Amino acid sequence: MQVAHNTLVVVADGRKALFLRNEGDAAHPNLVVEHAEDRINPADRDQKTDAPGRASGAVGGRADTVDEVDFHQQEEDRFAADIGAVLRSGALANEFESLIIVAPARTLGELRKHYHVEVERRMAGEIAKDLTGHPVPEIEKALGAA
Repeated sequence: MQVAHNTLVVVADGRKALFLRNEGDAAHPNLVVEHAEDRINPADRDQKTDAPGRASGAVGGRADTVDEVDFHQQEEDRFAADIGAVLRSGALANEFESLIIVAPARTLGELRKHYHVEVERRMAGEIAKDLTGHPVPEIEKALGAA
């Protein structure tokens, strides 16, 4: 994938996000970190205080467990919504002309729910891959191979 000069590249997952700017050109990208976000999001089991609830009156007189909220996933979805809001405000303020998003498929799907029309208009590409733990040179290489 070609990464034009001054393109904003966002590398995110459910709890980390890197905002990178290409200060190089399409042939030789030079991604520079502009901003990074990292949220603490413990495992779901560490956020719950009780055992699963039970509902009586189920078919056959048996009590069934009630589906519980996955607090960890809920926080990852909230983080994706927050990243979508940051992208919206950046697009409306003309902070970027071109945008590439790199995120795992689930996070990418959640982000898409929060794309503003201006963000979509500036979208140059999406890559469904988790690169948040990789150094910048590896991110540049992955973008070039995509």
